[in-house]
Amino acid sequence: MRHPVDQSLLRAAKRVSPWAMAAGFVSVAALLLFAAACAPDARPAAESVRIVQSTDGHFTLLRNGEPFVMQGAGGRSHIDRLLASGGNTVRTWGIDDLGRKIEGKPFLDYMYERGLAVLAGIWVQHERHGFDYTDPEQLERQRRVVREAVETYRDHPAIIVWGLGNEMEAFRGEADDAPVWREVNILARIVKEADPNRPVMTTVAGVTPEKVASVIRHAPEVDILGVNAYAAAIRTGEILNEAGWNRPFVLAEFGPRGHWEVPLTPWGAPVEPTSEEKARYYLRTYETVMEDAGDRCLGTFAFLWGHKQEVTHTWYGMFLPSGEKLPAVDVMTYAWSGRYPEVRCPVLRSVDFPGSGRVVAPGTQWDVSAEAVDPQGLPLEFAWEVVSEQTDPAVGGDREEPPPRHPGAITAADGNSATVRAPAAPGAYRLFITVRNPGNSATVANFPFKVGEP
Repeated sequence: MRHPVDQSLLRAAKRVSPWAMAAGFVSVAALLLFAAACAPDARPAAESVRIVQSTDGHFTLLRNGEPFVMQGAGGRSHIDRLLASGGNTVRTWGIDDLGRKIEGKPFLDYMYERGLAVLAGIWVQHERHGFDYTDPEQLERQRRVVREAVETYRDHPAIIVWGLGNEMEAFRGEADDAPVWREVNILARIVKEADPNRPVMTTVAGVTPEKVASVIRHAPEVDILGVNAYAAAIRTGEILNEAGWNRPFVLAEFGPRGHWEVPLTPWGAPVEPTSEEKARYYLRTYETVMEDAGDRCLGTFAFLWGHKQEVTHTWYGMFLPSGEKLPAVDVMTYAWSGRYPEVRCPVLRSVDFPGSGRVVAPGTQWDVSAEAVDPQGLPLEFAWEVVSEQTDPAVGGDREEPPPRHPGAITAADGNSATVRAPAAPGAYRLFITVRNPGNSATVANFPFKVGEP
């Protein structure tokens, strides 16, 4: 049985001088070490993590000598569900996440006790937020923050990889992203100096041959390329191979088709896939990447294991704000564990909404209905809601304010049918339908329409 030893005591013991040893002080250090080893709540030493490459080019992530494939999710909520689904790693984006508490326990301690690894994100500043990659003072300040972050948490055994930044290049342009990657290379070296026992990853917004070539040229210290991709995610391995990337990669975010990758209404509203369509995309992406590029892909992270407002309150979340899981969770459970959860989400087969995709006059009224079934035969609850289109969208996943809701637009509701009246104010709207079962599971769809001159 391996006994945990507090590393600060080990370091103290190593600093004992020959004079102290001769005087008998070594016995005190030995007693302290023995006490630490026997303490039931002492934390184990930080685990060694490294990447090995076989002669045939296959990359493997070794955690304390054992192969480890990151079956991950982005987010820090619904941890019990993640464990039950077969997930083994969570991804965070900023060092502040590591200082949070869950159920009164420090974040990293909580994750480690639950058996989860952490891909620990260290936020690297974006120029669109005002950072200047030509300003020596700003660069030095950021380097200091990165070093202090690693030194603070490097002894924690939950951390498996350092995630250095997220999409810093996205709005700069590939022809001019060299300053970012040169600085990332310096930061990666700083991370490795502070913690030589873990790999360093940096994450880009999608991959193109030009972008990959820039990272190869300017950031050789980066061990793993993290890739955030959605509709194009299934081609990640193929594109990296064509671009000459000879290091491993991680699919750092994947999920449904993004709002920039779907058809638009005549007034420019992106058409959100249904929960069932999203689930199929999650599973297809995961299986394709692991089959086609599993020799170079060290893991994947489904996005988002939680919920967020981005275009709508349902587009990227794998859970509703009220806590119910959506079909994407069911398919990732299957992908990770080979089985679906005991209680699966309802299936929304069809929705009859005559206003979908149309421009209508104020006050137009419709009778709408939906057909849904439950895989377990459980009773279903239907909820209808009209929400304004997002008129002030954030950039790059930044925080968004939710748009107004219009409860008065639902004039009657009876189970799977409702009467909907278009708001009086001109503008773009969406009709949402949510179907829940008693097993804390749901499915959702929405349909854009516009109030104006038909």
